[in-house]
Amino acid sequence: MRNGVVLATAVVVAGGLAWWALDRPSETATRASGGALAQVVRPATFSSEAELGAAAFTASCANCHGRDAAGVDGAGPPLVHRIYEPGHHADMAIVLAVRQGVRAHHWQFGDMAAVEGVSDGELAAIIAYLRELQRANGIG
Repeated sequence: MRNGVVLATAVVVAGGLAWWALDRPSETATRASGGALAQVVRPATFSSEAELGAAAFTASCANCHGRDAAGVDGAGPPLVHRIYEPGHHADMAIVLAVRQGVRAHHWQFGDMAAVEGVSDGELAAIIAYLRELQRANGIG
């Protein structure tokens, strides 16, 4: 019985380590030219809310997360990435990251500070923009 428990524990630990290793993004694998970390396809059109979100994103987020949320080499991760799909990082995770900041946990860019001066309406529009970009790129 003891050998069975040890074997089962080893299988669970090995599976967890494999999942962790496979779930971690490879920054070099997603790196594109021009300092962006991902290639992002823009949808043909955005909703009116996402259009507002694009402007707010450019003003408040693009310095670190790049044009069209493609990331910036050395500054911040791409948000058009499978890690940020709604099933893994729901809209509330984005709200909390903007309002309270977030500790680094998927990438090697360091902690994200809270973003000052983004209204609730702008934040909702930014989320709409990000989700439309993600859908156009097969995420979510």
